[in-house]
Amino acid sequence: MLDYLPLCADHGRELTSVAFMCKKDQCTAGQIPGTTPAIPGMFPTMFPLATGQPFGALPVMPVQAMTQQATRHARRVYVGGLPPTANEQSVATFFSQVMAAIGGNTAGPGDAVVNVYINHEKKFAFVEMRSVEEASNAMALDGIIFEGAPVKVRRPSDYNPSLAATLGPSQPSPNLNLAAVGLTPGSAGGLEGPDRIFVGGLPYYFTEAQVRELLEFFGPLRGFDLVKDRETGNSKGYAFCVYQDLSVTDIACAALNGIKMGDKTLTVRRANQGTNQPKPEQESVLLHAQQQIALQKLMLQPGAVSTKVLCLTQVVTPEELINDEDYEDIMEDMRGEGGKFGALVNVVIPRPRPNEAAPGVGKVFLEYADIESATKARSGLNGRKFGGNQVIAVFYPENKFAQGEYDA
Repeated sequence: MLDYLPLCADHGRELTSVAFMCKKDQCTAGQIPGTTPAIPGMFPTMFPLATGQPFGALPVMPVQAMTQQATRHARRVYVGGLPPTANEQSVATFFSQVMAAIGGNTAGPGDAVVNVYINHEKKFAFVEMRSVEEASNAMALDGIIFEGAPVKVRRPSDYNPSLAATLGPSQPSPNLNLAAVGLTPGSAGGLEGPDRIFVGGLPYYFTEAQVRELLEFFGPLRGFDLVKDRETGNSKGYAFCVYQDLSVTDIACAALNGIKMGDKTLTVRRANQGTNQPKPEQESVLLHAQQQIALQKLMLQPGAVSTKVLCLTQVVTPEELINDEDYEDIMEDMRGEGGKFGALVNVVIPRPRPNEAAPGVGKVFLEYADIESATKARSGLNGRKFGGNQVIAVFYPENKFAQGEYDA
């Protein structure tokens, strides 16, 4: 719409806003020579008609343009949870490459993404695909990691399911190679569903890598999100995760819930329901997990550094320590193995006591003359097999060891 009205070249008068005609009687300024007089309420050049052409014969919008407009709602996907560094180009490139990797391109060679709109303030984007089928295939990418963060892939609010069903497939192809981009086939969303775990009470100084290391003790993760403040980028003290092997969900929740981390206590449960008890057949696995997690948390304390003392677990069982001769044989074996990595000062293997709880039973402590030797021993012993069990070796606080506190 013009902010001013043009003047008649012949009379210098202002043309009317209705027909762009001069206010002077009989003036035909604003009309196109040889055409039908201007129609009130319409620009005369809006639909130029040839001489003698009936008014009803208006130009038709190209079929391709009409098709694109009509299918647009079904060709777009909503992508939420974008990191602050995301831009139109990076999003377009990423999704085009991922679509090609999973075999989701069905409209021929070239990039699947034709347009991207980003709302930087709210951290979401609308990604427009070439075809309805490609947009449906993109829905299988829910939970994919983009620039270190899992993103949500959803239908936009203007999506019309009934209309979209007439335009093309409304579900992702079952033949997509989702494993090529780290997603599990058949699982819609890396961080959705009944097996999503809430991990609360995390100390704010825990890094993403430290939290993942703690969680991945139970197996690889299908999805992980450490929630951070949008302004500062600092952790908010809680996270969500989903395991690739869903059978370990309850084991991980039971083992991690209630563990003290620094000045915090972890709350770990399924995100959409209360605490679940592990099944009876999971109890033995849980007991091992709780012991190992308790040791691993020592590595996550603020300022944790290497020490001269190494703590080994899953080397011996309480039953093997009861007989004196067996105990001495084990002590000799530990001195021999531990001495391969440097000067060994002391070996402590707590033994069970009759009718009395003995702290540290089941652990082996190796004290070295220097940190370098202890570090070599940790690298050499951690993960080794002893009696069919995989040894876990962690550094142990020297002050606790000196005071005989073996249950930390």
